[in-house]
Amino acid sequence: MSAFWDHKDELEKYEFMMGVERGRLAVAMDVLTDALALVGQHGVYCTSNRNPTVPALDIQAVMRGINDAKELIGSSMEEIRKKKEAAQAAG
Repeated sequence: MSAFWDHKDELEKYEFMMGVERGRLAVAMDVLTDALALVGQHGVYCTSNRNPTVPALDIQAVMRGINDAKELIGSSMEEIRKKKEAAQAAG
């Protein structure tokens, strides 16, 4: 199924509150947060052979990638907000 169908209610809510672009990015951020939580739970059971107190290297890489994606999305949302506010102030 499509992400637009799977997250229809969330998309409607966030797009209404924040606009289409920022709303979709907000839903993407929520999806990534949920994925990060699931990977984190898996990391508790799938530990590194070298250091059992940390997740396995592949889990660490996935978590780092998800966190990086969240950071980029958050920064994009902020830039869109700033441009919208600047346009409203200008005219």
